[in-house]
Amino acid sequence: MSFKKYDAVIFDVDGTMTSTNELIFASFNHIIEKYQGRKCSDEEIIALFGPPEDVIIDKIFPGNTEEVKKDYYAFYESHHGMAALYPGVKELLEKLKEQGVILATFTGKGRRAAIITLDKLGILPYFDIVITGDEVVKHKPDAEGLFLFFEKYPLRKNRVLMVGDAPPDIQASRQAGIQIAAVVWDSYAKDEVIKLNSDFIFYTVAELSEFLLKF
Repeated sequence: MSFKKYDAVIFDVDGTMTSTNELIFASFNHIIEKYQGRKCSDEEIIALFGPPEDVIIDKIFPGNTEEVKKDYYAFYESHHGMAALYPGVKELLEKLKEQGVILATFTGKGRRAAIITLDKLGILPYFDIVITGDEVVKHKPDAEGLFLFFEKYPLRKNRVLMVGDAPPDIQASRQAGIQIAAVVWDSYAKDEVIKLNSDFIFYTVAELSEFLLKF
């Protein structure tokens, strides 16, 4: 049996494994411009992050949400060519699976958008469990999603690592009592993340891979 550093690794999606911010900004601006005749800055859209897309749309488009959601997801899926995996991510997932590591996601994205992204970028089959913003009542920075993971996989907490790019990932990991590897190769909050003193911080996928795979 091969030695492994962790029994499970839980990945955030946007900004961690996938370069999707441009697609998310474009998708929200598509519906905002269509239904409200205006556009938002990237910073305004980032301020909405936390709950899944459906909750955000319910908040900013009261009374017309089903039509707006249909337009949002149609645009998100048809323009998914704007998104990509960070180089080295798929190879890292493959090698972790070969070691028998349980792989999970814990993302604020709703299940529909998360599955679109994981599937279109070819990494959905690597994950044993996908936990999204639709499966929790309390979203990041709350650790509810991590507790759901431990309900299915009652592992020792010191054998589980969370990998994420934003302050809510760090805060949720602290609440759950597991280690957090902060990755800042495309973090929208890089300076804040660095100040939060994660257990580990990585500036490239190669650095993260070396940490996880080499002993």
